[in-house]
Amino acid sequence: MTGRLVHTGQVILDLVMRVPGLPPRGGDVVATSTDLTPGGGFNVLAAAARAGAPVLYAGGHGGGRFGELVRAALDAEGVAVALPPDLHGDTGICVVLVDDAGERTFVTGAGAESGVDPGVLAAVPIGASDVVYVSGYSLLVAAKADVLLDRLAALDGATVLVDPGPLAGDVDPRVWDRLLRCTGILSANVREAGLLTGQDDPQAAAAALVRRLAPGAAVVVRDGPAGCLLTHDGRTERVPGVPVTAVDTTGAGDAHCGVLAAELLRGADLRTAAVRANAAAAIAVTRPGPATAPVRAEVDALLRPRPGPTNGTSVG
Repeated sequence: MTGRLVHTGQVILDLVMRVPGLPPRGGDVVATSTDLTPGGGFNVLAAAARAGAPVLYAGGHGGGRFGELVRAALDAEGVAVALPPDLHGDTGICVVLVDDAGERTFVTGAGAESGVDPGVLAAVPIGASDVVYVSGYSLLVAAKADVLLDRLAALDGATVLVDPGPLAGDVDPRVWDRLLRCTGILSANVREAGLLTGQDDPQAAAAALVRRLAPGAAVVVRDGPAGCLLTHDGRTERVPGVPVTAVDTTGAGDAHCGVLAAELLRGADLRTAAVRANAAAAIAVTRPGPATAPVRAEVDALLRPRPGPTNGTSVG
């Protein structure tokens, strides 16, 4: 393995509070549990690192106590940090309210992760063997989007992996056009693929998306328990998922993207990488919490062929 995953997105802190229901305006409720955990791009970074890839976080982080928590969490996962802390601000935080029905309500306060200095970003070395991860969230702040797109346009040979994110429809279509021209792999869930194309059918959406990419690029449409659709080299195939009992689907797409990148960096072909990414996402949903991606050995165990019957009978 000679390349790294270079993550250009945003790592923030999630303040997750489980509540019986949302409070009325001016009201109050008592949370049954409260957790402060790294979130946002952290889930992809951790997934790739646990899969054995060298990982570099090239996003912003603050100089205050929240930034310190983020850096400690990244260090614990073996993730290197490319940029110095922003001493003029702190890392942002997202308040996540989870009610008894499992519905999640978010309030996000952005911080140092939302900005980037063009000179500092340009100084981050990115080689031809690297995979550069780009989140659609990075496109929502015009100043960061412009700096990031300029840097991507100057890359020489690196593979750009784009995850549109749930707010894909809020990004200026002209910004998407500019990003997709330099995208090597677009990985979106079914809803995001529909937002970008207006197509309800995942296969039609994948076909429409691949036409917007450069020749030779690929589209992965993540389809939950059904696995994913892989469109490249002029054809689309379904890569089946792994049946499991889901407990919490939070972060499944992040686990998929991180492991997909890690396997490509290990030299796997795109289909093999997608098989392992499906397995990693399947394991992730069996665990509560956001950063639940497995280590590589757990994916190996899930995909290991099970012994067949030895008495000559068939299994229906």
